[in-house]
Amino acid sequence: MDEAADRVALDGRRLRIQPRLYLLLNKPRGPISAARDRRGRQTVLDLLGDSQARLYPAGRLDADTQGLLIITNDGDLTLRLTHPRFGVDKVYQAEVAGRPSTDALDRLRSGIMLEDGPAGPARVRVLRAGNTSSSVELTIHSGRKRQVRRMLAAVGHPVTSLTRTRVGPLALGDLKPGEWRHLTRREVSQLRAAAEKRTASRAGGGDTQQTESARRGRA
Repeated sequence: MDEAADRVALDGRRLRIQPRLYLLLNKPRGPISAARDRRGRQTVLDLLGDSQARLYPAGRLDADTQGLLIITNDGDLTLRLTHPRFGVDKVYQAEVAGRPSTDALDRLRSGIMLEDGPAGPARVRVLRAGNTSSSVELTIHSGRKRQVRRMLAAVGHPVTSLTRTRVGPLALGDLKPGEWRHLTRREVSQLRAAAEKRTASRAGGGDTQQTESARRGRA
């Protein structure tokens, strides 16, 4: 369909086709990742100001988690970014209590059994190691409710703060909490390509350890 030239009508009345919008928000702590809330809590859409488009977050972050959140009205891209079968990387930086041991890191890399089922292997690296607190980076593909927090708690290192820094090839950059910007066409294409590449890899016998039980949730 050529949205610039085609006409869509219902009962003789022309319907306006909403253009696709793609926004990158640095979600601060506090707002919930929803389009609206019956309890009247602030949502991530409240941070965008007035918009005529029906937007929604592509995935979720906890109220107390900050970082990269894509907001769009493109349902197909949302599916590709959130469903584990597409295997798009989500990268988190976590401040944790204590100093992770080699054993703890190996358990995260092997996969952790959580109360709602197994969490697949994560890529993990220590960014800063201290006696009382440390900073670690985790890369996962799924996004179950509070998954990163639960994985780190399971190996004895509760999270004190959590930021999502990357989704696929898209990095948070220098946006401050609460700030947002439009994605470029190239960035949207790169996101789609990342999902397609991962799907092709899995079809060819690549990463088979990720569980299909991981649906859209909160990290």
